Amino acid sequence: MLYISPIFVGLLYALLMSLIREPHRRRFNAIMVGGAGAAYLSGGAMGGWEFAFAALATYVAYRGLESWTFIGIGWLLHTAWDIVHHLKGNPIIPFFHSSSMGCAICDPVIALWCLRGGPSLIELFRRKRRKAAGGGAAAADLGLSESLASGERTGS
Repeated sequence: MLYISPIFVGLLYALLMSLIREPHRRRFNAIMVGGAGAAYLSGGAMGGWEFAFAALATYVAYRGLESWTFIGIGWLLHTAWDIVHHLKGNPIIPFFHSSSMGCAICDPVIALWCLRGGPSLIELFRRKRRKAAGGGAAAADLGLSESLASGERTGS
């Protein structure tokens, strides 16, 4: 369960972030990765390196305001920092010993989603359901797919 549940947390994160429309989704995620970069500051396990990592994460988060790639890189950097803290024995949640390892498993899931451009998982599921129902091709032939996808009404 230690290895499976963080994967589900990462997927749940991406699913919940899908509720936010672009470009706000990208900007919100840039803020989240910036905050994650400062998560270990109060523990101080790595001394001054904690500040260096927070500064790097802040720069990457700033670049992430306009780039999903930088947000993904930020989550991968945080993954590495999680591993360092896990090996050092200084977890992100002091009373939960394996929290840094869980974070190191969860963060790459989020990073992969970000490196794919942070797509709306909800919209991906909707598209697949429409295709499975057979309505995708017919709507495209009529030129209605865009108006139906945006929720506009036709006729009546």
